[in-house]
Amino acid sequence: MSGPTPLAPRPTWRSALGHVASLTLPRRSDYTGLSRSWRGDLVAGVTVGVVALPLALGFGVASGVGPAAGLITAIVAGFVAAVLGGSHLQVSGPTGAMTVVLIPVVARYGTEAVFALSILAGVLVIVMGLVGMGRLVSVIPWPVVEGFTLGIGVIIFLQQVPLALDTARPQVENATAAAVETLRVTDWARAVTPLAVTGGVVVLMVLLTRLRRSLPASLIAVAVATVVAELVSLDVERIGALPDALPSFQVPAWDSSALAAMLPSAMAIAALAALESLLSARVADGMVETVPDTDANRELVGQGMANVASGLFGGMPATGAIARTAVNVRAGARTRVAGASHAVVLVLIVLALTPVVALIPMSALAGVLIVTAFRMIDLRTGRAILRATRADAVVYLSTVVVTIVFDLIVAVQVGVAVAALLALRAMARVSGLTRCDLPPDLAPEEEDALLDEHVAVYHFRGALFFGGTKRFLDEMTAVKDVRVVVLALREVRVMDASGAHALGEIITDLRRRGITVLLKGLDAQQLRMSAAVGVLDALGDEGHYFDDLPAAVAHARNHVRFEVRGGAVLECGTGAAARAR
Repeated sequence: MSGPTPLAPRPTWRSALGHVASLTLPRRSDYTGLSRSWRGDLVAGVTVGVVALPLALGFGVASGVGPAAGLITAIVAGFVAAVLGGSHLQVSGPTGAMTVVLIPVVARYGTEAVFALSILAGVLVIVMGLVGMGRLVSVIPWPVVEGFTLGIGVIIFLQQVPLALDTARPQVENATAAAVETLRVTDWARAVTPLAVTGGVVVLMVLLTRLRRSLPASLIAVAVATVVAELVSLDVERIGALPDALPSFQVPAWDSSALAAMLPSAMAIAALAALESLLSARVADGMVETVPDTDANRELVGQGMANVASGLFGGMPATGAIARTAVNVRAGARTRVAGASHAVVLVLIVLALTPVVALIPMSALAGVLIVTAFRMIDLRTGRAILRATRADAVVYLSTVVVTIVFDLIVAVQVGVAVAALLALRAMARVSGLTRCDLPPDLAPEEEDALLDEHVAVYHFRGALFFGGTKRFLDEMTAVKDVRVVVLALREVRVMDASGAHALGEIITDLRRRGITVLLKGLDAQQLRMSAAVGVLDALGDEGHYFDDLPAAVAHARNHVRFEVRGGAVLECGTGAAARAR
């Protein structure tokens, strides 16, 4: 005879500290296989560093914080996230999605506020990881992710219009409105030259990619544009002076009232950092089978620490970068050494090549980001979603539109909400309430006898939840000419409190009309919920709940005195026939 089930041990401060340590401290296992893969990791790090340089500069400029902040972010956040994050392949730094969020922040609070926001958002992301929110990204529907990505691509393209025309960006937060206003105020006679530089970079990147995908097309295109601009003395805006030393530690100025006002922005940045980082890590996991999958909660903690470090060194918020992570994997990375070494490559560039980087035309960076934006727009995937179902198309298009018109966080919220509503609608449609069919082999006189005795067996299927309770109430309250109703709930897969409450209302209404209600088939969890909301009390004191239909029918006989030939009892089924149980 087995004894009582032992109680689970209560969490202690030691276990809590162990949990925190498992999510925050590096592990020896992080570098398993490094003795075999270190050459490939270093090559991948150099490759990603070369690719990341123009992107870091471009995203820093596009966000309004400046190229130096973008470079610092790629170095500091890239190194910290690689060492402390939960992904072995992730490359972190400034991204296009983050620039979309930062532009209105810079316009409203100034560039200094970005550093404090990076720290505040980083703390929020750390908390998200510690409380176990890493798994939430798995519930985001595919159409939302793809619509979000397409919308970001469109916004990044629109953000490059001022850079491509060497025109000061209008003080307008919305990217579409800013692009339109830029076209209106641009001096087109002067804008021809930077526009030609942008177009040349786009064309050269496309050609180089088609020639050989392994070439660092963005770096080559920017280098060619810079050389041409210097040789011909083109009248175009340049990046200008950059720091020629490693960034120094500095605590941003804290204004409690300003921070309170910026808290919604910090929450949006934290949500975006978590979302984009986990999506990027999930993509990387699918590219290599021999590398352990990402620890989602540890990845959030690592990204949060990376953002805190970035803010303390004068950088902007960072996330995992999907494009750079993909380059990292394709270049042969197998451990986090690759991500860390890409940051070291950028440090060497800062120490040795700052005067050269300062000569890069801003319009050349616009060309790099335009190509990046178009690569984010996957028309094949979009067509597949639009052809899938009407619900998927609605979710996809609504996410795209809200991303472009409003912002990214609102778009994800709207997309998930629309997907949830449509899923609930579909669940309600496949759920139903059906009066039990009689067996075809039942003799006519017995069928008449059963009907004359006024017994009805109803079969619930699917979900009994808030999305379909009204329909069930309407159907059951229309029952007439019966003395006993048997509610068979064996195939109810989902039941929430609203569904249980509706069930109680059905029972109460039928009993008020003098109809006896017998309930059958709830599982243990549904039975506990029904008891909690008063369903079993509504049945009365006669014990009208049964575990199986034979017992329920036997009890019904005592009320209506009917007999079933051979002791067969009616069980609701799918189709025309009932089954004997």
